[in-house]
Amino acid sequence: MQQSRAIQVSVVVPCRNEIRHIHAFLDSVFHQELGEIEMEVLVAEGMSKDGTRRVLGEFKKKFPALRVLDNPEQIVSTGLNRAIREARGEIIIRMDAHSVYAPDYVRSCVEVLNESHADNVGGPALTQAEGYLALAIAHAYQSPFARGGVKYRDPGYEGPVDTVTYGCWRKSTLERLGMFDETLVRSQDYELNMRIVSRGGTVWRSPRLISWYWPRASLSGLFWQYFQYGFWKVAVIRNHRGLASWRNFVTGSCLLAAGILLLCAAVASLSGLLLWQKVFFNVWLGLAGLYLAASFAAAFSVAKREGWKFLPCLPIAFAIYHFAYALGFVLALLYRPAAGESPNPIRKVLTAITR
Repeated sequence: MQQSRAIQVSVVVPCRNEIRHIHAFLDSVFHQELGEIEMEVLVAEGMSKDGTRRVLGEFKKKFPALRVLDNPEQIVSTGLNRAIREARGEIIIRMDAHSVYAPDYVRSCVEVLNESHADNVGGPALTQAEGYLALAIAHAYQSPFARGGVKYRDPGYEGPVDTVTYGCWRKSTLERLGMFDETLVRSQDYELNMRIVSRGGTVWRSPRLISWYWPRASLSGLFWQYFQYGFWKVAVIRNHRGLASWRNFVTGSCLLAAGILLLCAAVASLSGLLLWQKVFFNVWLGLAGLYLAASFAAAFSVAKREGWKFLPCLPIAFAIYHFAYALGFVLALLYRPAAGESPNPIRKVLTAITR
């Protein structure tokens, strides 16, 4: 009997300064139950300074399938594109060094890609964390109040979505699409999936593809992460206006409305229009009160399920998720990070912000 040809899979990984997670990540990758799959792993290393490169070298000695590529631009999209171009596999699976993967992840990606006939497949955004603050941030991340009710973050949902975590594609699909947009510091996954959908393709979400993401363990790290998400989401929306979801505008619109109301109240006060000052300020208080009520209701629901000790921290985490994203979004309306623009000091600063 003729033996079937093994499926060639290339795992591509952007990586920079991941010493805290790189061991667990690589262990999960090289303990995959592959079956008929032949796998190579290409890590685009962003010139780490914390020892990540040394660990990669140690694993490379034990696992010849691991290849380490330089990513001097230190941007996720440039690293992904460099790894994809070097990849030998017919199927590309994107992984992240900030996560660990179930033993059947690679095999399940290939199976779901073939069964669904989709252009891209991915799984739920599950989390794991250690320590009180990191756990609180992780619990807040899983709440509908933080995620906005999007289907791709619903652990049990299976079907077409706007975007997915990580991704699995045929290499020919990525080449046809033109790869990842290297002008984007963030939101390159979302932008690629919008291109797929805009061209009549399908992005498929399956709960069979299990991985666990380590969320930020500090409030400052969480702030800068979501500030960048909001900032670079504007560039994607400008390029794909017809596909932008209303959810992308909610937090930014609320922040703008709050700022305008306070500004109007200040102008009214300086002009001696005390009645209008009171009107504007009371409307602002009403909006703030509605947000606080929703935040504490969501925090109560999460704490009831995960533990009451998290209740004091959850409203703070919610506020950072929303405010950081909204601030980045609003600032991007003033500075246009559009595709094809030349580098400038603002872009360089935003690119350099710690992941």
